[in-house]
Amino acid sequence: MNEFLERLIEYLPRIYDSLVETGIMMGFAMTAAILLGLPLGTILFLTAKGKPKENTVVYNIANAFVNIVRSFPFLLLIIALLPFVRKFYGRATGDPIAASFPMMLIAIALYARFVEQSLLDVPKGVIELADAMGASTTQLVWKYLYVEARSSLVIGFTTAFVSFVSYSTVMGVVGGGGIGDFAIRYGYQRFETDIMYAAIVIIIILVQIFQWLGLQLAQKIDKR
Repeated sequence: MNEFLERLIEYLPRIYDSLVETGIMMGFAMTAAILLGLPLGTILFLTAKGKPKENTVVYNIANAFVNIVRSFPFLLLIIALLPFVRKFYGRATGDPIAASFPMMLIAIALYARFVEQSLLDVPKGVIELADAMGASTTQLVWKYLYVEARSSLVIGFTTAFVSFVSYSTVMGVVGGGGIGDFAIRYGYQRFETDIMYAAIVIIIILVQIFQWLGLQLAQKIDKR
């Protein structure tokens, strides 16, 4: 036990760096999910058949994008995006920011689907009320749909966050780093399984904390 604690203390600086790298990747993914995934999911809902802004072309394009990205094996998605990331960012490996691009893409598609499902659960009467009140599309979205679905949207984002953590552990393949990469390189590959398990426990704790916070927020803003 003492030997384990000594080695764990020795690894603490590297663990801290790994957590920072994970934080960078998660930050980019979460930001992309909110800024792009939320509106994309809203477009999917609004343009679907029988919805306020029904548009088959727009819906099919948006739906195809989400389906393709979500069904693409993540490791292959990373490899496929390497040339584009290198051209856009200047480098594609060895940097958590460069590694964030595939995570941002999957975050957009994943949360967009959660948003669409959350809005589909909004009672039809809410949309009818907005229409009767003469609400514009912007008002319909912000004052009716998002308000009614706010708790579900938070729960969906919390669920997506857990998936983002899982995806971030794969980023070590392209030198993105992160706590998952630390568990593999410093624990598994060096046959120090206790260090690997310590990193896994850290990941579990972080996920549980965020899940608890997300559920608490969802319950707080759920006024139904």
